[in-house]
Amino acid sequence: MKPGIHPEYRPVIFLDTSANHSFLTRSAIDTKGRETMKWTDGKEYPVVKVEVSSESHSYYTGKQKIVDTAGRVEKFRRRYSKKAK
Repeated sequence: MKPGIHPEYRPVIFLDTSANHSFLTRSAIDTKGRETMKWTDGKEYPVVKVEVSSESHSYYTGKQKIVDTAGRVEKFRRRYSKKAK
């Protein structure tokens, strides 16, 4: 690899906020200014918050769960329930 053109590849904790599940992996994501969290090995790592991971995605869990962050589901139901009547 050419030196100086690739992003830094470092350990990062990804935190699934909907399932309260976290996992440590390596990533090239920008972590400047992010909060940190202590992992089980006692070291501090930057945290990247995500809404969906394999712990909460319906494909992996086999359960369908509606995540409504801005009232979109209710708005959809109101809009299309009138036409169905």
